[in-house]
Amino acid sequence: MSSRSIYRTLRPVLSSSVLSSGLGTGHGINGHVISHLPTIRFFSSDTPSSTTGNRQPENPVRTADGKVISTYWGIPPTKITKPDGSAWKWNCFQPWDSYKPDVSIDRKHMCHAMLLETVAAVPGMVGGMLLHLKSLRRFEHSGGWIKALLEEAENERMHLMTFIELSQPKWYERAIVFAVQGVFFNAYFLSYVVSPKLAHRITGYLEEEAVNSYTEFLIDIDAGKFENSPAPAIAIDYWRLPKDATLRDVVFVIRADEAHHRDINHYASDIQFQGRELKEAPAPIGYH
Repeated sequence: MSSRSIYRTLRPVLSSSVLSSGLGTGHGINGHVISHLPTIRFFSSDTPSSTTGNRQPENPVRTADGKVISTYWGIPPTKITKPDGSAWKWNCFQPWDSYKPDVSIDRKHMCHAMLLETVAAVPGMVGGMLLHLKSLRRFEHSGGWIKALLEEAENERMHLMTFIELSQPKWYERAIVFAVQGVFFNAYFLSYVVSPKLAHRITGYLEEEAVNSYTEFLIDIDAGKFENSPAPAIAIDYWRLPKDATLRDVVFVIRADEAHHRDINHYASDIQFQGRELKEAPAPIGYH
């Protein structure tokens, strides 16, 4: 039996099944309309063209405006429109692939701050230690940079001590600190040995990220998304804050510290970028 005979036999069945499935009349997804032709028309595979070597449809399917549909099965491409009737112009995703983002995720600022400070306190200690050993080997002064970097490390550690008073870390957060500190300390140590100016530049950008994080913390406190609880005693004594200071006051002064650390490390990198050593420029000491 030829393919044309098979087609003539199955055509009523195929047409009725297509119409009953709803493809013939069009259907919508999430308010988007998808249009199809009323029937599916199969072309014969053994009807040669009279003019070319390509096989042509026996009865070409035409749209409402008279255009011939050239697809093999005689089905026009789906036409998807938005709820307002305009055409859907994206071919990289379809309407049913779109979604609404969940913006109600809880911002765990305390957890973020604690983990950030455990990392941020490492560069100053590593830099101060290596400059200390360099000073001993060369029998020379450091220009105050040992004290400046160790002071930075101590200040970052006090940030951590403050946040621990506000929120006790969980066991898995402590485990993360072990892993991150072990990797970061060794990586930063090697980078400082190879290129101190690169190490200080990395720290400068790390501190910039801390400034941005604490800025978002302040925004959430002002918006009422995070409770503005009373400041812990350790923060009031360390930063000499008023007795009625709040969490916002603490975050504000911590952000100022991070901004100073950012500027100091970029300054240190600039000095070495100019081909000089740190001892040749005065270190910013006692800025807290």
